[in-house]
Amino acid sequence: MNRKLLILGAVLGFTAVLLGAFGAHGLQKIVEPAAVDSFETGVRYQMYHAFLALLVGGVFTISAKAKKTLFYLLLTGILLFSGSIYLLSTQAATGIDFTSIALLTPLGGLLLILGWGVLIVQFLKKKD
Repeated sequence: MNRKLLILGAVLGFTAVLLGAFGAHGLQKIVEPAAVDSFETGVRYQMYHAFLALLVGGVFTISAKAKKTLFYLLLTGILLFSGSIYLLSTQAATGIDFTSIALLTPLGGLLLILGWGVLIVQFLKKKD
């Protein structure tokens, strides 16, 4: 599971940098500033969770079950949270109405919060 978390962290970080560059250099020309701000929020949260996946996969000593749970919470949470933000903030440029997926954003956020909760529980269980 460490390998999967490290790969997840690297892929999330890689795509966050690519999307961040797009947001900073390409998106500003085609959507409103508020949409760019939203897009940047998605990128920022994606990068935060890329770092978390790298830490969990490479540094933290927590149970294998917790690592597996974190992997799926982070992956699904970022896909729903950041992914829905990316789609919603670019709908003016694409001409596609993504408002029907707006409820995925808080659901993804909840999954990310649950992931942090799993980590807190694991740290509380640790005996040093």
